[in-house]
Amino acid sequence: MTSPIDMGGGGTTVVSGGPGPKATGEITLTGRSPGRLMWTRFKRDRTGVISAYVVGFFFLVGLLAPLISKLYGKNPYTVYADERPDLFDSAGVPLHPNGGISGQFWFGLEPGNGYDVFTKLVYGIRTSLMISVAVTVAVVVTGILLGVTAGYLGGRTDYFIGRVIDFLLAFPAQLFFIASMPVVVSLFVSPRDETPTYVRVVALIIVQWFLGWMGLGRILRGTALALREREFIEAAKVSGASPWRIIRKEILPNIVTPLLVQSTYLLPNFVTAEAGLSYLGVGIVEPTPDWGQMFSKASTELVMQNDITYMFFPGVSMIIFVVAFNLLGDSVRDAFDPKTAR
Repeated sequence: MTSPIDMGGGGTTVVSGGPGPKATGEITLTGRSPGRLMWTRFKRDRTGVISAYVVGFFFLVGLLAPLISKLYGKNPYTVYADERPDLFDSAGVPLHPNGGISGQFWFGLEPGNGYDVFTKLVYGIRTSLMISVAVTVAVVVTGILLGVTAGYLGGRTDYFIGRVIDFLLAFPAQLFFIASMPVVVSLFVSPRDETPTYVRVVALIIVQWFLGWMGLGRILRGTALALREREFIEAAKVSGASPWRIIRKEILPNIVTPLLVQSTYLLPNFVTAEAGLSYLGVGIVEPTPDWGQMFSKASTELVMQNDITYMFFPGVSMIIFVVAFNLLGDSVRDAFDPKTAR
């Protein structure tokens, strides 16, 4: 005799040779859930694993920036042109070659004010990632609320949200960012007063969120439209489940794949957008360290003529981060859907 085999649900099934004394033993068959299958496929992708380590390293550097600065013994706010004038010439350029790179100043000193480049880069990574993560979270939450609601409810709700998305997509994003940043800042601080850093951070988050959620919202709307016609949704309706319960219990678990994949593409885009706004002078400004603000400093005549290595460290670090995050997004997509694998 053998017990029936149940292969569904990813559970464990026992097959025995019968209850009698001549039973030959038992075999345990363990099914694998979709999440475990995805994780297995991802671990086989060497590019994805390496990219995940690189991305994790950048987030760890940003998280531990104060500790790194303390162990290094310097901070990004000390003006070494005043503290150590012997290290600079009359124009504020470091006397030693390559921006004054040495065992004391690992990445050299910034021409002009003489900030330590290493700690400024570490804190700049922290600032850019903090803002970009906040924007990504806001965009994901908005995309879920509006996209899934429009797709599942349909009718007038879908029509209204769809027209709002179409209207916002018509805005030229970069020009809107540049033009609206001073307006948003003026809502918090009088133009006659100096703008605190936290106000600029909040303004950057609001401006990027306002025109950043529509693409994700449209993708989730299409996914919800397809899911609401499935049998398990109809079964939930017949059983008397409310729309909120259906969205929460049935639809949301099934949009994890597009949501996670799109999030891995959104965050590096927001990093570069935030850096671009700071580069143009409407984002983070000195003395607050920021990736884009370092690029802005590197483009000045003083730096370009006297220290071309200053651009090297922030430029290479941003290229590595963005490329690694995009490769990670590709690997996550392939792990969820192996049919798309290259």
